[in-house]
Amino acid sequence: MSNMTPGIERLDYELVGRHAPGAFAPILVGVVGSGNLEVLLEPGTGGSCRFHVETSARGFGAIWEAVIQDFHQRHALAGVQVSIHDMGATPAVVSLRLAQAAAELPGGQP
Repeated sequence: MSNMTPGIERLDYELVGRHAPGAFAPILVGVVGSGNLEVLLEPGTGGSCRFHVETSARGFGAIWEAVIQDFHQRHALAGVQVSIHDMGATPAVVSLRLAQAAAELPGGQP
């Protein structure tokens, strides 16, 4: 029997960035549903990129951190708030959705 509390797990990360995309309208990619997730990018403040994750798959904080670190190493966004709503997506799907959202930013982050 697991001693984990049921419900949504919330994880927050803040990483210092180097690339501020400038002004942009909120960007939403993906759909929350069975085995998927949505990623929302919104303008933030300061020189960091903040990530807020809400996931139904509890206990995977180390994997979330690794996926977010990998994304941040490639894009190093600053002044962006990233919200992720997950219903059990795999790390590969999370990486894909993050890349899709970054590609929609001004300047088309590859």
